[in-house]
Amino acid sequence: MRERARVLVTGATGYVGGRLVPRLIEAGHDVVCLARDPSKLDSEPWREHVSVVKGDLLEADTLAASLEGCDYAFYLVHSMDGGDFGERDRQSASNFTTAASGKSLRRIVYLGGLGEGSLSPHLESRQEVGRILASGDTPVTELRAAVVIGSGSVSFEMLRYLTEVLPIMVTPRWVRTMCQPIAIRDVLEVLVAALDDVDGSHVREIGGPDRLSYEEMMRIYAEVAGLPRRLIFAVPLLTPRLSSLWIGLVTPLPTGVARPLVESLSVEVTVTDNSFASKAAAPLTGYREAVARALQRSQELEVPTRWSGVAYWPALPYPSDPDWAGGTEYTDVQEVETSAPGDDLWWAVSQLGGNVGYYTMNWAWRIRGVIDSVVGGVGLRRGRRHPVELRKGESVDFWRVVEVDKGASLQLYAEMRLPGDAWLVFEVSPRGSGSHLSQTALFRPRGLWGRVYWWAMFPFHVFIFGRMAQAIATAAEQRAQVTPPAG
Repeated sequence: MRERARVLVTGATGYVGGRLVPRLIEAGHDVVCLARDPSKLDSEPWREHVSVVKGDLLEADTLAASLEGCDYAFYLVHSMDGGDFGERDRQSASNFTTAASGKSLRRIVYLGGLGEGSLSPHLESRQEVGRILASGDTPVTELRAAVVIGSGSVSFEMLRYLTEVLPIMVTPRWVRTMCQPIAIRDVLEVLVAALDDVDGSHVREIGGPDRLSYEEMMRIYAEVAGLPRRLIFAVPLLTPRLSSLWIGLVTPLPTGVARPLVESLSVEVTVTDNSFASKAAAPLTGYREAVARALQRSQELEVPTRWSGVAYWPALPYPSDPDWAGGTEYTDVQEVETSAPGDDLWWAVSQLGGNVGYYTMNWAWRIRGVIDSVVGGVGLRRGRRHPVELRKGESVDFWRVVEVDKGASLQLYAEMRLPGDAWLVFEVSPRGSGSHLSQTALFRPRGLWGRVYWWAMFPFHVFIFGRMAQAIATAAEQRAQVTPPAG
């Protein structure tokens, strides 16, 4: 679709909708978002580029305003947990179909689910919604997809956590079921292309280039994530209910969300005709590359979630994703108030490492450096270039300076040998006549051993990091007492 159009997006607070909106803006369209609670979109980096209308798909009389003047609409809403999600889906689709009747809409694009024959309640509901939408007088393109690969996708997150946490898995027989996963980037390209579908209503199957069993998907994930080979044993005894309870135990996904997904895993979800996807998103992204994109990690903590033209990475985490999305992250946060001015507090932070050390238990840091050297790491031998000056990219012992804003913030990335990625972040801000120090140790574990490492070290972290933040503040106060005020 080349001309500028007014496009309605339902489900903009969801996984696909939240990533589709910046893609539509990038294509030059005027975007309208329908939301039950418009305030949920306030933190989105693209908020100022869209119009937001308050409305609820379960309340028919709230929908007309959002459709006024719209040329196209994306229907990206479905229920997954709590009560009769099928009935809610039916009512929502029926209300939207009625509201769209007689309007200027040229097409509704709906993202549903693949599957044929005896379907799970979840997949049956997804396809029923497509039929209801197509029963109206507005042409509908129903895109049917399997597992969407990208950080934040519920199916991908379930696969991520199971593979990360369990080096040995006893699974139900569904682990042998065939699937045709598709990268989120390709899903978005196909969604936009569907606006230009030929006249009439159509069901289009879309998938990536690889057909894999869930077992193969987990093994490839482990390879891409740098994990040891996973041992997977399929048994016929685990029912969907038991499987969902187990998933709720070993992953942060809510059991109510996991259960409908698990029930769907016994259904083969592969494509018989992938021509629509192949034309819209050529070349299609292979599964291995899609996983690599979802796991891509910069040393810098700031994920590029702002929207500005090319700064658009749909496979990575978004601010609107659920807390359990994006993988496990452990943090230790220390907050300290000090009477020292911000300049003195920054001075104390900026001389960390090297000859000064880490303000508390330097012997423990030296032991950690020796251990790192023994296992092939960089240890503490690099020291630092200058006693108090820091530049982005330079080393500080076994840390790398990945971000520095003089007087305000410092971000260090650990280059020691670890079963995961670690950062140490300091933020200095004025507070009355004094200043405030926020010190954050953050760790993203890799596999089971990464989680074991964090919890084994946790008691030491609490003791060391708490004392270190306080010692930094004390050093700043001592300097302030002997340094004459500026001017």
